[in-house]
Amino acid sequence: MSGLLAGRGLDRDGAVLIAQGLADGGVSDAQAAAFAMAVMFKGLDGPGRTALTLAMRGSGEVLRWDLPGPVVDKHSTGGVGDVVSLILAPVLAACGVYVPMISGRGLGHTGGTLDKLESIPGYRVDLEEAEFRRIVRDVGCAIVAASGKLAPADRRLYAIRDEAACVASIDLITASILSKKLAAGLDALVLDVKSGSGAFIGEEDQAEALAQSLVSTANAAGGRTSALITDMDQPLARAAGNGLEVREAIACLRGEPSALREVTLALSAEALRLAGQDDVARRAANALDSGDAAEIFARMVAGQGGPVDLIDNVSTYLPDAPVIRPIPAPEGFVAETDVAALGHAVIGLGGGRIRAGQAIDHRVGLSDLRRLAEPVEGLLGMVHARTEEDADAAIAAVQSAFRIADTPPTLRPPIRNYIAPTKIEAHIPAASTGGSDIE
Repeated sequence: MSGLLAGRGLDRDGAVLIAQGLADGGVSDAQAAAFAMAVMFKGLDGPGRTALTLAMRGSGEVLRWDLPGPVVDKHSTGGVGDVVSLILAPVLAACGVYVPMISGRGLGHTGGTLDKLESIPGYRVDLEEAEFRRIVRDVGCAIVAASGKLAPADRRLYAIRDEAACVASIDLITASILSKKLAAGLDALVLDVKSGSGAFIGEEDQAEALAQSLVSTANAAGGRTSALITDMDQPLARAAGNGLEVREAIACLRGEPSALREVTLALSAEALRLAGQDDVARRAANALDSGDAAEIFARMVAGQGGPVDLIDNVSTYLPDAPVIRPIPAPEGFVAETDVAALGHAVIGLGGGRIRAGQAIDHRVGLSDLRRLAEPVEGLLGMVHARTEEDADAAIAAVQSAFRIADTPPTLRPPIRNYIAPTKIEAHIPAASTGGSDIE
């Protein structure tokens, strides 16, 4: 660690020493914070990022798969209304690849895939490894919470980064995301890096820098990876809030028109391309339009403890909030949306959390949200709330988050850029610091 603090960079041995100390307690919180701050202010070069990523991956167990097809996953940097994973995983499974998706919970204005899935009665995100493997093998996909055995160094450093005000470090973000994904034993990974007012890193140049860092580091670590930079200047779905987003994902799976479709199919096609398939756009669209993806989603939900008839009885299992009210607005067109403000409005309704472990209400949120350049016609959307007082506050917040103009703005494409895979480098995997590969 002293080498990095002195400006000499981070090599493989130093990275393993830090990761091992984070995992077993040999590195104190103060030392870990000093390391995070050194990375934040001095930065890492490409080999240093790769060394840290591999060392953190090797701080616990690394999954190995024996399946009759490639193992593929997707990671999003987060946003509002981003429920792509619930559609993409079964689309990919319907195309013959396997998706062991390890996801997280929401914190702050961005939602979490696990919170969305837990709005489904009975759905279990904490599975024993044998059950996780069985569902992936039999269904083709499973979406679960991370085991405590995967990348434990990252779990500790992540909490310390928050306390040390180092969350925004691109180097540390890169190592954090990839250490967990590479520990899942993937053959290929597609990244969805958000840019815009609702993104974790909103500025487009910074989003591109993060995407470049993720792609180059993942490929240097031996994982075939590419990235799409996608728009988060408006919610991806028309809904924001856990159960409401699941409803929209199911509607998309059933073939109903959805704002989710374009980005979901673009990411699905890229994942299939990374997996070595041809004619990927047609295959992904056919998996969705044929109903095959919907069937696989239903099987995944049932396999993880949810109702077997969810898709045909959505309103039964995803009930309405007690109070549903319209959000009035003047006539005009949506010219601009403060997406982060919409996420905070959902938190105010009780549908998100500002601290880890906080309980959430899966029923509440926003629906039928108007999108950029659409005519408002007196209505911005609907609020789903627990009380009239909560609804009043959310309506005011949503009204403030939209700018209405007399003419529609010029729309930018939902997919801003593409970062292609770089050359996969041969490497010696970082030494495990106590875990063992799981066969």
